[in-house]
Amino acid sequence: MNLLPKSSKEFGSVDYWEKFFQQRGKKAFEWYGTYLELCGVLHKYMKPREKVLVIGCGNSELSEQLYDVGYQDIVNIDISEVVIKQMKERNASRRPQMSFLKMDMTQMEFPDASFQVVLDKGTLDAVLTDEEEKTLQQVDRMLAEVGRVLQVGGRYLCISLAQAHVLKKAVGHFSREGWMVRVHQVASSQDRVLEAEPRFPLPVFAFIMTKFRPTPGSALQILELCAQEQGKPVRLESAERLAEAVRGRQQYAWLCSQLCRKAGLGSVSLDLCSGDTGEPRYTLHVVDSPAVKPSRDNHFAIFIIPQGRETEWLFGMEEGRKQLAASAGFRRLITVALHRGQQYEGMESIQAELSARVMELAPAGMPAQQQVPFLSVGGDIGVRTIQHQDCSPLSGDYVIEDVQGDDKCYFRRLIFLSNRNVVQSEARLLKGVSHRAQKKRKKDRKKQSPAGTPEEPPAAPGQSIDKSYLCCEHHKAMIAGLALLRNPELLLGTPLALLVVGLGGGSLPLFVHDHFPRSRIEAVEIDPSMLEVATQWFGFSQSDRMKVHIADGLDYITSLAGREGTAAGESRPQYDVIMFDVDSKDPTLGMSCPPPAFVDQPFLQKVKSILSPEGVFILNLVCRDLGLKDSVLGGLKAVFPLLYVRRIEGEVNEILFCQLHPERKLATPELLDMAQALERTLRKPGRGWDNTYVLSDMLKTVKIV
Repeated sequence: MNLLPKSSKEFGSVDYWEKFFQQRGKKAFEWYGTYLELCGVLHKYMKPREKVLVIGCGNSELSEQLYDVGYQDIVNIDISEVVIKQMKERNASRRPQMSFLKMDMTQMEFPDASFQVVLDKGTLDAVLTDEEEKTLQQVDRMLAEVGRVLQVGGRYLCISLAQAHVLKKAVGHFSREGWMVRVHQVASSQDRVLEAEPRFPLPVFAFIMTKFRPTPGSALQILELCAQEQGKPVRLESAERLAEAVRGRQQYAWLCSQLCRKAGLGSVSLDLCSGDTGEPRYTLHVVDSPAVKPSRDNHFAIFIIPQGRETEWLFGMEEGRKQLAASAGFRRLITVALHRGQQYEGMESIQAELSARVMELAPAGMPAQQQVPFLSVGGDIGVRTIQHQDCSPLSGDYVIEDVQGDDKCYFRRLIFLSNRNVVQSEARLLKGVSHRAQKKRKKDRKKQSPAGTPEEPPAAPGQSIDKSYLCCEHHKAMIAGLALLRNPELLLGTPLALLVVGLGGGSLPLFVHDHFPRSRIEAVEIDPSMLEVATQWFGFSQSDRMKVHIADGLDYITSLAGREGTAAGESRPQYDVIMFDVDSKDPTLGMSCPPPAFVDQPFLQKVKSILSPEGVFILNLVCRDLGLKDSVLGGLKAVFPLLYVRRIEGEVNEILFCQLHPERKLATPELLDMAQALERTLRKPGRGWDNTYVLSDMLKTVKIV
């Protein structure tokens, strides 16, 4: 039986609805849900003694069920004579006080201010099929009539799919009239929807438009979103923000419907936001493992990533999450990252908060009532302490946070919030340093925390940094590149001149300074805030062998390259080592490190002019665009004929070692011998060498371009 219109415009046709109800007969047609699905929202905004007008009632059972639970002053109108006759016959004896009238809602016959509630279930959606002038004029007449028949303080309750053009029209009309506008999402109830009826992949919303007495000259707009049936409304500053929030809920519902139907949709991620603030609280990644053979207990699991560990390869990269899911042995694994700035009481409270939401993402075929396991590392949610947060005019908002690693050591991190999943700088904290947290807070937390809860991390002063330890793999590889200098076993007694562009937390230049006693280091940093961060939070300090220049690295190197022959008589410096570890602030580029200007041919020639003939230019390259990367490598090789590449496992980083003389090319065994010779020198007693750092391991996979 064809009960759907050929075109959406037919929804606004009297003839269509007459034929529709003749074909359907007496079987109730429920737009967007039954009474049981809508009652939570309806009872919140309607009182039993209020006078209610239902526009476009159709043959829905909603009015009848409202009547049966105490809402008995209900008037129903519809443009279809067929359906009005059906509904009168159906209710004449059982519901004598409820009336059904054939009436055009754009020309209602009721006096002004006749009702306290106007209820609309899908009628606005049916009329507003497009944005043609004729349609909009009809909708304007309908909404004007709704406003006319409502009393001050009355509510227009409109059940809708909140498509963009419908939301725009409804919110625009009533906010201009000075009404309070609230959009309330109706709780999902897919399990109660009959298979015989069409299912909407979009969520259902209730518009609650409350009529206020007009205030001449007032431009006040009250726009709110209630994303959960029992949640608190969130005030939004504009209709655009409200539409954006509704669109986010619709996209989530569509995604859930897709995930419930099939697996293997590719990389799927989404944020779950706090119902009170609208701020992101959890980031979810859905990982399907088609190769896992289905069994009763391996359909679905949730993995809570401990706080501060979301940047690790296993949790932060798609390939890592696939490996995690495969090892866990579930058909679908959802990893959950906890956001900084949010408070979490523990694993049990997170499980209670997430249980209902994550079940919406369960795979097809999962047995009903099956328990879904919540997994984590060590059974806890980890520790993250925000030590400092600020805003740099150049780098934007940033935080300094201490997090607990998998070996119970604590690490300090610099995070730019514009790229919150990337650790900008990291240092290990020394053990045994007292924490600055207030004693009372610590005492209270111990009382509330179950046994086995991790202790607070060590505290903030710079001297708590373990300067002998390099956290970043790319920094370790860059240091290993010093083995390319001649006679590496003699480097500790050799005066070395180094130029490091990009300071960050200062770990890289500080390591060279402390381990090579005759080195002289110049660091160039464009952002003065980063020098403050490095000094206050990462144990960095300047000395007669360590100088920091606050300047653009491009300008500074250009100035150095142009020194020879100047009137001041300054000679052009020659550096044994030049290191670039500088990121781009433009997220639209396919290369995030370094900025493209740093690898332009003319600029590379300037770098070459200040590098000693035997020196090495070391560059941290992060480039996801393969074509761009090939171009960068080709440009480097044109200036530096000898080019080694070392890929950092599990990361996008590649470390490039550039030299001037291709005839001095070293095979891998020779490289490893030189790295081992340097390491033997650095491992001498009293030098504070990290035993887990093996220089030769950093060069095993080096390839020559």
